[in-house]
Amino acid sequence: MSPANPAVLRCIPSVDRLLTDERLLQCGQDVPRKILVDAVRQAVDEVRNRLMAGGDGDVEEDVLREEILALAEDRIRSASGPHYRRVINATGIILHTALGRAVLPAKALDQIRDELSGYSLLQADVEAGKRSKRDGRIEWLLQQLTGAEAATVVNNNAAATSIVLNTLAKGREVIVSRGQLVEIGGSFRLPEVMEASGVRLVEVGTTNKTHPRDYENAITQETAALMRCHPSNYRVTGFTSEVPLEEMVRIAHEHDLPMIDDVGAGALIDYSQFGFEKEPMLAESIAAGADVVTASADKLIGAHQGGIILGKAHWIEAIRKNPLARIVRVGKLTLAPLEATLTLFLDEELACREVPTLRMLRRDHAEIVAQAERIASAIGEGTSRADVEPIDGHSKMGSGSLPEQNLPTRLVAVRPHAVGAEEVSRALRRRRPAVFARIQKDRILVDPRTLLSGEEQELIEAFVAVLNADAGKRGCR
Repeated sequence: MSPANPAVLRCIPSVDRLLTDERLLQCGQDVPRKILVDAVRQAVDEVRNRLMAGGDGDVEEDVLREEILALAEDRIRSASGPHYRRVINATGIILHTALGRAVLPAKALDQIRDELSGYSLLQADVEAGKRSKRDGRIEWLLQQLTGAEAATVVNNNAAATSIVLNTLAKGREVIVSRGQLVEIGGSFRLPEVMEASGVRLVEVGTTNKTHPRDYENAITQETAALMRCHPSNYRVTGFTSEVPLEEMVRIAHEHDLPMIDDVGAGALIDYSQFGFEKEPMLAESIAAGADVVTASADKLIGAHQGGIILGKAHWIEAIRKNPLARIVRVGKLTLAPLEATLTLFLDEELACREVPTLRMLRRDHAEIVAQAERIASAIGEGTSRADVEPIDGHSKMGSGSLPEQNLPTRLVAVRPHAVGAEEVSRALRRRRPAVFARIQKDRILVDPRTLLSGEEQELIEAFVAVLNADAGKRGCR
């Protein structure tokens, strides 16, 4: 293709003229002028570069103007609006890492609004007026919920694992089953975390089988601890065996070694009641005698992102005194929602009602089927540009929690006529609020399980608007 001729380039409206366009002015209301000007200049440059590189022949000024305005509007929205904003999760993945994982309970949001809008109590003793432990309240709640002697919290479970290893075993060996040396999301590899924490990994057993003798034979003068790691989103099935935690505790304690148990998602209640396979519970790890237990605060607990550390008081105190504790410590925006969420678990039935993660798990199948039927009917009535039908499917927990375990659900399958599912899905994501759904075999799949109160109508309106939109027509939303 030949470069565009000068006459075509002269059809590109000037930046000054574009800045007076009523459509752009309306889109840019309350937007700093610098953002407005930069957006227009970048849009003009993009169109000019395309014309110079490809040469589309003679192009009318009105067509170029519309293209530039649409590009500028996109940039204005992106630059001026919040990036961390509400979206509609129609994927059916309850803990969707890309969409913020756990939805915070209303009690947690209320506490943030009511108690953190000004100065707030963080690290002061109201009786003595002196400095106190900032995680003291969290420790008390976890003591009540798990029976642990002591507890603390850091910014995520990777940090929890790292500081525990660094405190208990820096410069020495930690024994782990080969079948538990996994890589999970974000290229998090346990062997690399152990190395970065200053400990030396000793692998025992095989990928599918580890026996008590494997641990016993590996213990030397250099051994600092034994460690069990939950495999997260990885499973070894079939001809397998692993050593029970109680047996690992026995072996560790017979050799005067601490037992570290990384349970991963961190269940406070028995998830088998929801139809899932048995997950390790924090209280069970403590009862089995583990010296230090680590877990995520935001997966199966459903709070803000954090890493929980439980265990024997002398080890927790040593972890608090580790210089790394300052690096991975949490602030009020983690502690307040964690406090609110853990408080709900003091009454398990209350937690099941009020913690969104648990509420989604417990949703009645008939209720989901009825909602899918309503959504399919409403989208079908609103547009003739897609085939819409309810179909059977599965929801997932997500974020490495409850891997390979699905929940039966009812999906809404939308197959667009004129455009591909990818294009429609992209248009849905560009809306405010953005709508995220699954794509399969050129169909967009909507799972009502993860829709929150009030989002059903928003979802329907988004689909109808996108499917009915004129090709190439975009504007501020």
